Amino acid sequence: MFTTLQVNIGYKCNQRCSHCHVDAGPQRWEMMNSFNLALIPRVLEIYNLNILDITGGAPELHPQFRQLVLQARRLGVEVIDRCNLTILDEPGHEDLAEFLAENKVVVTASLPCYDKSNVDNQRGKGVFERSILALKKLNSYGYGKEGNDLILNLVYNPQGAVLPPPQEKLEEDYREILSNKYQISFNKLYTITNMPIKRFSAQLEAEGALINYQKLLINRFNPSNIDNIMCKSIVSVDWQGFLYDCDFNQQLGLKLVQKPQTLVDLVSQRHDFTGQSIKVGQHCFGCTAGAGSSCSGALNKDF
Repeated sequence: MFTTLQVNIGYKCNQRCSHCHVDAGPQRWEMMNSFNLALIPRVLEIYNLNILDITGGAPELHPQFRQLVLQARRLGVEVIDRCNLTILDEPGHEDLAEFLAENKVVVTASLPCYDKSNVDNQRGKGVFERSILALKKLNSYGYGKEGNDLILNLVYNPQGAVLPPPQEKLEEDYREILSNKYQISFNKLYTITNMPIKRFSAQLEAEGALINYQKLLINRFNPSNIDNIMCKSIVSVDWQGFLYDCDFNQQLGLKLVQKPQTLVDLVSQRHDFTGQSIKVGQHCFGCTAGAGSSCSGALNKDF
C-alpha cells in the first residue's frame, strides 16, 4: 500500500560520511528543480498520502526545502526531515531548528554512535561535538521531550561490515549514555544496516571485505522480514523526478518496472500500485538480514 513519498531533493551535503550510500558531499551539485518540487504537493493530495520523507545529501541545503515543508504541512501530511545534525549550525541555517519545531517536522537524525571517536571516524573530525550541540538545541525547542509532540528519532549505522545489534537494547544504551553524560533526550533509535553500494561498497572493496559482507547478508536472510520491507509502502523519488521502489534502488539506477516512472506520470494519471512488481538485487539482502532494516529501523523487534 502506497503511504509514503520519499524524496531525495539533492545530493549536496556539508559532510562526507564513509558509509554514505548516496555518495553525498560538499562537491555534489545535483538539486531537484522547481518544476518537480511543485509536483510533490500534488502527488501528496492525489494519493492521499500520510508521510513525506525528505532526504538528501543534507536536504536542508536545498533553497526550497522550507517551502516544500510548509506546503506539505498545510495539507496535514507528516513531514520527516532526514537530518545530519551538523547542518543546524551551518551559516544561514542557525534558525533551522526553530523552523522545524514551529512546523512540527519529525526529525530523524543520524548519530551512528554515542562514542566520539567512532562518530568522527565515520563522519569527520568534530562531527560528534557538533552533533551533541545540535541535539541539545533540538531539545531546547521541545524535541524528544516526554509529553511533547515534537519527535526526535536517532539513527545508528554499524562501524564496518557487520549487522546492527538488537535495536531495543542499543536504544537503552543510547538513552542512558546521552541522558547521563549530555542531558539529551530523544524518542526512538533506529538501527539501519549499511548497504553494500556506492561509497560503502567501495570502502569494503578496498579493504577486501566486500565479498564476505555480501555473504554475511545472504547467510543471515530472515524471510519473516519480507512482509514489512519498506519498498512495499513507499515510492522513492530522485532529484530528477524519476521513481524507484526504494532509496537504494535509486542509487543503483533501478527504476520502477513499469509506469509510473516519473513525478509527471504520478500526477497525470492516478496509479494503483497493488500487485506491481518490485525490482530486487543482491543489495536487498541488506533489508532482510537478521532483524531486518528499513528507514524506520529494525523490522523484527524480537529477532
